[in-house]
Amino acid sequence: MKSIKTRLVGNFMLVIVITVVILELVLLNAVKQYYYKSLEDVLSNQIQLSSDFYSRYFSSSSLESLINDDVDIFWKQTNAQVQILDLNGNVLMDSIGVVHPDVIKTSDVLKSENGKKGTWIGDVSYDSSPVMAVSYPLMYNGNVIGTMRFVTSLSPTNKTIKNISLVLLWIGFIVILISGLVSIFLSNTIVKPLKKVTEVAEKMADGQLKVRSHKKYDDEIGKLSDTLNYMAEELIKKEQLKNDFISSISHELRTPLTSIKGWAITLKTEDLPENPLLEDGLDIIEKESDRLTHMVEELLDFSRFVSGRIILNKEEMSIDKAMKHIYKQLTPRANLKNINFNMNVKEELPVILGDENRIKQVFINLIDNSLKFTPEGGEILFYAKVVRQYVVICVEDSGCGILKEDLPYVKEKFYKGRNSKSNSGLGLSICDEIIKLHGGFIQIESEVNVGSKVSVFLPIKEELIK
Repeated sequence: MKSIKTRLVGNFMLVIVITVVILELVLLNAVKQYYYKSLEDVLSNQIQLSSDFYSRYFSSSSLESLINDDVDIFWKQTNAQVQILDLNGNVLMDSIGVVHPDVIKTSDVLKSENGKKGTWIGDVSYDSSPVMAVSYPLMYNGNVIGTMRFVTSLSPTNKTIKNISLVLLWIGFIVILISGLVSIFLSNTIVKPLKKVTEVAEKMADGQLKVRSHKKYDDEIGKLSDTLNYMAEELIKKEQLKNDFISSISHELRTPLTSIKGWAITLKTEDLPENPLLEDGLDIIEKESDRLTHMVEELLDFSRFVSGRIILNKEEMSIDKAMKHIYKQLTPRANLKNINFNMNVKEELPVILGDENRIKQVFINLIDNSLKFTPEGGEILFYAKVVRQYVVICVEDSGCGILKEDLPYVKEKFYKGRNSKSNSGLGLSICDEIIKLHGGFIQIESEVNVGSKVSVFLPIKEELIK
């Protein structure tokens, strides 16, 4: 996936390169035209002076007599090659002695035969470089009697143009390089604020609603920052309202539930007429009261955690002792369900700093979940090990497992998967909050119809790591 910065820099560079290339082509063509035109003007001036000189002093002579008398005054005024041609294009004289077996009928010669100055650029057999030829008519009594032609090699001119072109190309390359660096800087003014806003949004999505996005520019990105901050404020208000409601309703439910359970127990102890239906009803009322009380306690715990009112009583504690206590506490329940419940601690575990009651609450909740989801004849393994700076406590069962699509969400508040038998969907969420307050984290692995493994990572006391 291409980042916005890459696309921005790429677009900037594309515009810059296209602009520089167009400017380079225009400049190179302008330089070439300038030097060629300058050379043409020089040759034109020289040949016109020579032609005027001929018309003034030698117009009574024929071309043949002029050549026989060796009138070289015409080409001594120029460094160019001088040719004199008759009207048929035959070369009567060449200043450098080149023999021309064929007639010359180039565009410049044809123009001069019509009484006009002509210019031609092309290749000749006696020069490796292109040449420029300027032809001018020789007049006698108003009639064209021949052509004077000045020819010069374009090699020096092309060399000059090439050197200037190299300089222009280097300048273009430097402009592209500088523009590229500037485009990176300019793209950062857009990308960096976006990146910061994205980081803040990710933190907010992770539940960190107290973070804020700091606006740097009063533009669309700044407006997005303000919108995120406003959204976070509204979410905090709604979250607080929800927590207050949960806390209030939980407190209100405790009293009637206690009364309901108390009266159910009282009625069961009274000498009432034997009535199986009444006895079953009272048993159901007592059990459901216990279940509702457990749910209310979970809601109260949850409201304390999310509102930050929970206080951990941390002290040095031995994990293996806590594990043994929980193992003894829950083994009878596992035996009732005919589940093979085993504990395994192969090594002496290091001391951790934690709230023992809250840590036990986590383990009881995890094992309670395994007991709910593991069928009769199944197995639950409760064990611990040391992994780097953590003590890892695992609860592994051979239960029904968790669906793949539910697995990422099982620790979320009030989430109940399709296979869930939980009452409120708060158990794992509360466990996760407790372990996070201890500086650790929980990992869950599961496969449907194979089982689940929950690993609790608790940091070892710092001085023991050192």
